[in-house]
Amino acid sequence: MMKIAHVAARILIAILLLALPVQLLAQGTAADYERAKNLRSQTQGLAYNNPGPSTWIDKTHRFWYRKTVKGGHQFVLVNADQLTKEPAFDHDKLAASLSKAAGESYTGITLPFNSITFAENDSAVEFQVGETRWQCSLASYACRSLGPSERPRREGGPPGPMGQAPPLFKASPDGKYEAFVRNYNLFLRVKGAKEEFPLSHDGSEGEYYSLPSVQWSPDSGKIAAFRTRTGYKRVIHFIESSPTDQLQPKYSNREYAKPGDVIDVNMPALFDVAGRKQIPVDNRLFANPYANLQIRWWKDSRAFTFEHNQRGHKVFRIIEVDARSGSVRAIVNEESPTFFNYSGKRYRYDLGDGKEIVWMSERDGWNHLYLYDGTSGAVKNQITKGPWVVRGVDKVDEENRVVWFRASGMYPGKDPYFVHYYRINLDGTGLTALTDADANHAVQYSDDMQFYVNTYSRVDLPTVSELRRASDRKVVMELERADIQDLVQAGWKPPEVFVAKGRDGVTDIWGVIFRPRNFNPAQKYAVIENIYAGPQGSFVPKSFSPYNSMQSLAELGFIVVQVDGMGTSNRSKAFHDVCWQNLGDAGFPDRKLWHQAIAAKYPYYDITRVGIYGNSAGGQNSLGALLFHPEFYKVAVSSCGCHDNRMDKIWWNEQWMGYPIGPHYAASSNVDNAHKLQGRLLLIVGEMDTNVDPASTMQVVNALIKAKKYFDLLVIPGGGHGMGGEYGELKRNDFFVKHLLGVNPPDWNRNAVSQ
Repeated sequence: MMKIAHVAARILIAILLLALPVQLLAQGTAADYERAKNLRSQTQGLAYNNPGPSTWIDKTHRFWYRKTVKGGHQFVLVNADQLTKEPAFDHDKLAASLSKAAGESYTGITLPFNSITFAENDSAVEFQVGETRWQCSLASYACRSLGPSERPRREGGPPGPMGQAPPLFKASPDGKYEAFVRNYNLFLRVKGAKEEFPLSHDGSEGEYYSLPSVQWSPDSGKIAAFRTRTGYKRVIHFIESSPTDQLQPKYSNREYAKPGDVIDVNMPALFDVAGRKQIPVDNRLFANPYANLQIRWWKDSRAFTFEHNQRGHKVFRIIEVDARSGSVRAIVNEESPTFFNYSGKRYRYDLGDGKEIVWMSERDGWNHLYLYDGTSGAVKNQITKGPWVVRGVDKVDEENRVVWFRASGMYPGKDPYFVHYYRINLDGTGLTALTDADANHAVQYSDDMQFYVNTYSRVDLPTVSELRRASDRKVVMELERADIQDLVQAGWKPPEVFVAKGRDGVTDIWGVIFRPRNFNPAQKYAVIENIYAGPQGSFVPKSFSPYNSMQSLAELGFIVVQVDGMGTSNRSKAFHDVCWQNLGDAGFPDRKLWHQAIAAKYPYYDITRVGIYGNSAGGQNSLGALLFHPEFYKVAVSSCGCHDNRMDKIWWNEQWMGYPIGPHYAASSNVDNAHKLQGRLLLIVGEMDTNVDPASTMQVVNALIKAKKYFDLLVIPGGGHGMGGEYGELKRNDFFVKHLLGVNPPDWNRNAVSQ
């Protein structure tokens, strides 16, 4: 009995000791707020020799990059042939000269620009400071202002501040003719002559030709152009309550098409210049477009092509129109039972004047490259293949028949989101990896592809940058290796990468975990999830950063996490298709399992107190957590949410929710489901949000009031598409402290906020 009593006593003492830190370490205190507020300033500039992207100089083997140094930044110039690395210029001399010329005070490590351009045969550098372009001699270091920078504009668009008026005519390649638009129709005249004649007769206010769409055939014998039938011009309205330049409110509006709207439709038209006539074009293959895009003539003028995206985004075609007959065929026909990701996974490259085409597709369940026969429209071969995804194409080398591309997920067991670089022959042979470190990579190639700069890192691996030779992939020079010794001494710790199985029990779901710097594993921590489940990408950080805003939030006494669930991009097509007509899903079944797996491993991870926040699509997701998963999520802060996908921009929402509008839109709507609210909710909206209609949030407010639900609302006067700036972030932090920690935040009206 004494032995049992002794064991029981030891257990009791152990329990008391474990409980002791909970009593000693308060959360959400003023000290925590101070630590969170100062985190950025305390960590900024403590990672030295951290390089930015490299910029190759014209067609040379020289490049520059900007790196961090103690107290600021410096520019570095590298010669790949001579394997030399040196300062790009005398930073102190340039700073002194620029200070004098600009009437400011700069030092060699605090120069007020991030990029440079070598000019005057490399005898000078140019850079932008504010609205002014400067040039400094590298011999005398005299600096002179080049005046305001010209702003680029698109041909045919309205003139910018430094632009010119749109062209009135579009000349033929041989210079003999000029095309122009009059009374909504297409006209032609011999260059310089007064006589003119119409090519079209079907133009009107509601169905017109526009000069920017006019494309001459290379032989000057034909013209292709779009005739635009106007749709419904939906307008959203804004009242700026507190403008900075006047007392009274301001009214403004903007065009903003929404799902289901009747939209502008561009239809291709073909004209014979010599015959002065229109050649009919059969539109059966593109009768219901969301968009017809990019008229391109083949160099031999035999035909032109355009890309057709059918309304609903399930069909995407490359259409070819014969220049003599107007007959139409689909060279590439892409069809999907869900969606073709035209906004993120569309790539086309024409070889040999269209005799072959490199095309990107997810038709085998993964995003890959295919080689088409442009004459027959048949697939010659699949260039890339396997349970991994192509992330982008850097170059197609026609002469050597090689594709240089980026991809993810090629290495089993490794993070499937890490970007690696490769090359492969057009016939699908010779796959060669250009990067090898287990990290996220960014590569910049020399113009001739003989050298490349490979920069890589992970959230827990400081940045490394190296110069490699493309022929043998050998590292010929290590450029930089970030030094984070001072950062670590300041208390920095990397987030933990965590992996758990998703809803199917097979697929790995990846995320990161941020803990407070004063973390105590003997203490229970409420959890906050940062969510953005937009299907257009993946969002968990993969690269090294000295500071992350999630770490600041964690300092208040939380564990803060971010995870990519099913329905987001950059994995398999099946992974992505979960979002189809189902944005309300937002990957929550995967997210909850991921949280539960962490809690099973770490007892301090308290999933009885889980909060969530997000902006835009993340605003929709964070409110959706309380509506559809209140048994798990207890507190939400939702800013500028697209709460009903019928209220948001057309291209994004029809891409994922489909067309026509159906009951699935209501099923995912936070407005239609507002009556289900449980838990604590803070809504934030900017009255001048031009990205997501602010009425989307106010309709949620209306539905919540009708359902007699209690919530908090913060409207930011003049605010845009964000969380409300520093004040909004403070309100968010206070909301979580109060409702997840059960602690009253500091009285900011009594204690001045200096954030």
